[in-house]
Amino acid sequence: MPVEFLGIATTSDASETTDRTTAPFDKQYLERIVRAHEDNGWTRVLFAYGSSGPEPSALAAWTAARLDSIELLLAHRPNVSYPTFAAKSFATLDQLSEGRLSVHFITGGNDHEQRREGDTLTKDERYARTQEYIQIVKKAWSSAEPFDHHGSFYDLDDFVLDTKPFEGRTPTISFGGSSDAAFKVGAAEADIYAVWGEPLDRTAEQILRVRTEAAAAGRTTPPRIHAAFRPIIGATEELAWEKAHGILDRIEARKAAAGGVLSRRHPIDKPENAGSQRLLEIAAQGDRFDSALWTATAKATGGAGNSNALVGTPETVAQALLAYYDLGVRIISARGYDLLDDATDFGRYVIPIVREEVAKRDAGAASGQAA
Repeated sequence: MPVEFLGIATTSDASETTDRTTAPFDKQYLERIVRAHEDNGWTRVLFAYGSSGPEPSALAAWTAARLDSIELLLAHRPNVSYPTFAAKSFATLDQLSEGRLSVHFITGGNDHEQRREGDTLTKDERYARTQEYIQIVKKAWSSAEPFDHHGSFYDLDDFVLDTKPFEGRTPTISFGGSSDAAFKVGAAEADIYAVWGEPLDRTAEQILRVRTEAAAAGRTTPPRIHAAFRPIIGATEELAWEKAHGILDRIEARKAAAGGVLSRRHPIDKPENAGSQRLLEIAAQGDRFDSALWTATAKATGGAGNSNALVGTPETVAQALLAYYDLGVRIISARGYDLLDDATDFGRYVIPIVREEVAKRDAGAASGQAA
């Protein structure tokens, strides 16, 4: 099965290592970074969501009007709109982009961040709400007749969506999380299940959990698996590791300058969400795993989001990614620290190697089936 690659769309060049050099909201930079992904072999880009950030669906619509082929992954939190409104917003954006939209549902793992926008539910309640929300969105997309819904979180009568997604398609739904509630909901409802990059054995455990929960939910086809990493590549192994340690120094310097805090949304110590707790637990066991996984960046950022790195030459990083592919990972998220240059370099030097090797695997599998 072909492998897909997910990058990031953003309105400034700030990262954990880099103070912003662009305007706070720079639409020209947004177009530049998405075009760098489109021109260098990436499949889609993520429009992320944060309580204080720009509204991602507007950014995605603006981008769709300017670029022709890159796919759009829209992050969405169910607490910010009613599911019928979301269903029509997604369908409208899918029409505008001519079928390039996917939606990533974020339940929210940090109580304080959720309360910034008035969400006071507990974590388990949020996951239950997300499941009901996704079910309503799916029904709105597919139902030709008006329908009623009376659930635990939403009540509606006689709703029908006249504007359906492009050419009758159903936009892909992705979902992530490492808690028990997350696995149950995501495995039951999502087309893609997203995990953060962990050592191979831990990733295999998560894939098995997703497949087990999907089977328990009565699904014959489980979600595809998406794994996220921070690539750090160099022309030689020595240069790659020199670059990696320089990145770590820059993270620590920014953290020190900000009084030990990198983000208002994520604490360095004792994060609430299970995914970050897992990353910190792994980092406490060592800095290096398998052929190229490096956990020092996760430790330095408190396991904030996608924060484990893959370090090495393009060939080393590509082979590391192929090991995840062999486990069952089909979508690879890769976001560097110097956003624009790293998107270009990863697209030029790593993606072709991975795609070529995956094509060989697929051809070998096809030959075996024919025999």
